[in-house]
Amino acid sequence: MKLREPMPELNGAVDWLNGQVTKEELVGEKPTLIHFWSISCHLCKEAMPQVNEFRDKYQDKLNVVAVHMPRSEDDLDLNEIKKVAADHDITQPIFVDSEMKLTDAFENQYVPAYYVFDKDGKLRHFQAGGGGMKMLEKRVNRVLGEMEKQQ
Repeated sequence: MKLREPMPELNGAVDWLNGQVTKEELVGEKPTLIHFWSISCHLCKEAMPQVNEFRDKYQDKLNVVAVHMPRSEDDLDLNEIKKVAADHDITQPIFVDSEMKLTDAFENQYVPAYYVFDKDGKLRHFQAGGGGMKMLEKRVNRVLGEMEKQQ
């Protein structure tokens, strides 16, 4: 995805955990962070406490959605996804993308990967890999700051 492109529709999940959301529900009021992760991804699990801290810190100002992207056959076990999500306190909605439909819509190749959309649903920041939570926070704050100026 290129910067300023609109958020893809959240279609094609084989399941949703912790509740389901639509693009329409996410766009309009506040920015959205969509993060891709996988149960077989060590870096994803290492980064999850920071993602959760982020989710809780900005809960009133930011939508957060997790996308489980399988990297192998072993990653398709829904019970294991539920277990790992619970073990790592992933309470935000989880789009289970076992058929790679949303992964393809985002043209995403990485886990972990983070996409920040402004309140109008335009992509404002993308990053992949385990580090860089400070950069992610900076970008989210920039989008939140712009939104506050518009009010």
